[in-house]
Amino acid sequence: MMSDDERDIDIESDVENDSDSRNHGRNNIGGSGYYSQAEKRAHHNALERKRRDHIKDSFTSLRDSVPALQGEKVAYALRVELQARRECVSPPHSQCYAVVFSLEASRAQILKKAAEYIQFMRRKNNSHQQDIEDLKRQNNMLEAQIRTLEKARSTGNYMDAHDLGFGIKSEGSSHDTDSSDGEGTTRRVKKLKINGVSV
Repeated sequence: MMSDDERDIDIESDVENDSDSRNHGRNNIGGSGYYSQAEKRAHHNALERKRRDHIKDSFTSLRDSVPALQGEKVAYALRVELQARRECVSPPHSQCYAVVFSLEASRAQILKKAAEYIQFMRRKNNSHQQDIEDLKRQNNMLEAQIRTLEKARSTGNYMDAHDLGFGIKSEGSSHDTDSSDGEGTTRRVKKLKINGVSV
């Protein structure tokens, strides 16, 4: 998909190519090197139509990218506005302005909802980044604990592993258990077993 700048360049290059080919054709025919008013108007109208179509397509693409706007129809403001201007000879014509205003509000709504969605996604992204950082920290801690346990296993010095305070639960239960009097929870630390020997 082309960016706005690329499309502008593309449109401009089309204009240059069109004008070069027309001038070349005119010079070969032997006619005058200048455009008539009708040709200039037609050329300008074609460029304007291309520009309006690009804007319309961009708004449609933006609307389709925002979940809150999916399924809603985009009003074609420029096309109806031009038609309204032709029909409304006197500027204070209220019906004409109502049509143009409602169409412009639709595009304003697309821009507003798109901005809100971008902000929402930024917040969501920041939250996910924070979660990733937390998981990385937890992963590093677990890797350090694994290294310590492997070292304790190879040296036979299990006190180092016990000093880590893994908080490993008892063999019988992996949950915190309520005390019988209900005043709190008690944890039983699971004994580390290596080669059938409890530590």
